[in-house]
Amino acid sequence: MSPLLEVKGLKTQFNTRDGIVHAVNGISYSLENGETLAIVGESGCGKSVEALSIMRLIPDPPGKIIEGEVLFEGRDLLKVSENDVRDIRGSKIAMIFQDPMSSLNPVLTIGSQISEALELHLGMNKGQARNRTIELLAKVGIPKAKDRFDDYPYQFSGGMRQRVMIAMGISCNPRLLIADEPTTALDVTIQAQIVELVKQLRDEIGMAVIWITHDLGVVAGLADKVIVMYAGYIVERASVDDLYDDPRHFYTQGLLGSLPRLDIKTHEKLKSIEGMPPDLVKMIKGCPFAPRCEHVMERCIENPPLFPVGPEHYNACWLSENQGEK
Repeated sequence: MSPLLEVKGLKTQFNTRDGIVHAVNGISYSLENGETLAIVGESGCGKSVEALSIMRLIPDPPGKIIEGEVLFEGRDLLKVSENDVRDIRGSKIAMIFQDPMSSLNPVLTIGSQISEALELHLGMNKGQARNRTIELLAKVGIPKAKDRFDDYPYQFSGGMRQRVMIAMGISCNPRLLIADEPTTALDVTIQAQIVELVKQLRDEIGMAVIWITHDLGVVAGLADKVIVMYAGYIVERASVDDLYDDPRHFYTQGLLGSLPRLDIKTHEKLKSIEGMPPDLVKMIKGCPFAPRCEHVMERCIENPPLFPVGPEHYNACWLSENQGEK
């Protein structure tokens, strides 16, 4: 049985005054029905661009998907017509953005914005769409949902606006929900509530989830698989348990070493990764992490592929070349 989503060799670039920005550099992965994939990495590594490429939302110009395939239910989304991909967005693939205030229209009521998708994709009349919207608002934890239908975005708190975005995302029971750093601007208590809400809705609806974040601490109890991105490349891919138990790439180890731990009593300072990410205007020829890596060697002038280092565990490092699945 083929996967729900299969990304093959995806490359996305942006033409700027300074030159071509190589934002996503030939990444590949797959996602099964009902599975949750976390994509992690620091700001500017290509996480959000990759998600926007899947949705065909890259502004052209200056951006352009120059290579690859995005197979969703067997169809290449990069080759279907604009009308077809517009029908798929919202109905089969939904996306939640980082800042709900910039995603919601400030001059339209919350109810009208959710109802519009129901009328467009599911063919509901206004009465049906209103009742379904109230159900959705209640489902995502908006108190007195019926009374909040005609409220505007500014009348909701940040956490409640994000719940509204989730209600909008799940309104048509999508097969895939893409969440682009949906908890970044929220305090830790609200973050935990949003994560639990997405997990609950995922299990109820049976949808797959792509959760994009720079915080590895968020995904431990949420994801089935994790992809670590750096400078537009995938540098490690593994199940969530393998990644936390046995991180192989030195960048992944640095990310995990920077997280506070409550289960280990130590007086050691949190680790940091020295140096800066590479300039993506310059085409990277060797290992993208080499300038910041303590274990750099002569072979690193070549960019390593993803080597298997365990069952469904892959690492883009020359030190893993001959490790196989030991």
